Amino acid sequence: MGRLIIFLYGVVSYVIFFITFLYLIAFVGNFSDLPLVGQYVTKTIDSGVPGPVGQALLINVGLLALFGVTHTIMARPWFKKHWTRIVPKSAERSTYVLVSSLVLILLFREWRPITDTVWSVSDPAWATVLTVLYLGGYGLVLISTFLINHFELFGLSQVLANLQKKPVPSHKFVSPLLYKVIRHPLYAGWIIAFWATPEMSAGHLLFAIILTAQILISIPYEEADIEGYLGEPYRAYKNRVPMLIPFLKSKK
Repeated sequence: MGRLIIFLYGVVSYVIFFITFLYLIAFVGNFSDLPLVGQYVTKTIDSGVPGPVGQALLINVGLLALFGVTHTIMARPWFKKHWTRIVPKSAERSTYVLVSSLVLILLFREWRPITDTVWSVSDPAWATVLTVLYLGGYGLVLISTFLINHFELFGLSQVLANLQKKPVPSHKFVSPLLYKVIRHPLYAGWIIAFWATPEMSAGHLLFAIILTAQILISIPYEEADIEGYLGEPYRAYKNRVPMLIPFLKSKK
């Protein structure tokens, strides 16, 4: 029964993540006016009545910091070592996914709009290009997860292996397709999605700057963890493949 509960917990965590991911696309893209979408999306990054800017900045920065801190700390090996004394190891990744999703849901709910215009693209053709690029960023994120192991990344492989009383396959170093061009196509997709918009508000700009900074700060820590686990093959990969920008020579 315990294994079945852990499996169901993992499935529910994944479903919550996927719904949150879809809502994030509509939230940042201000898609609440689109047919069918509007009945499900009640809040976007620029919707609502703007209040005092200072209060909005304080709340929004706090929400983004909460997401960054929980998302980064829970991914570190030292935290996992202590955390799995409380949470079953097979459910650790699902818990990470669930907590990240719940913090994002809190952000959606409590976000305060700051609607001053930073830029606005009036040309319909260029606006369409930026919208397609925005959606393409999320597409790149999803494709990147499937190129490595989507279901392990979001905890389903672990809870299924636990249910079947099988060990989770050990990590092997792979660099499929996009990972041969840049080391972090998933993060590149997020950055594209944060910045590609025909209508950039001050609140959206704050969102993009802070989350991009969090990504750039977290990459060295993540790579140090991977290098500690995989050793020389990953060091050689770092020297050979650029981090985020294709064809930019990687620094040794």
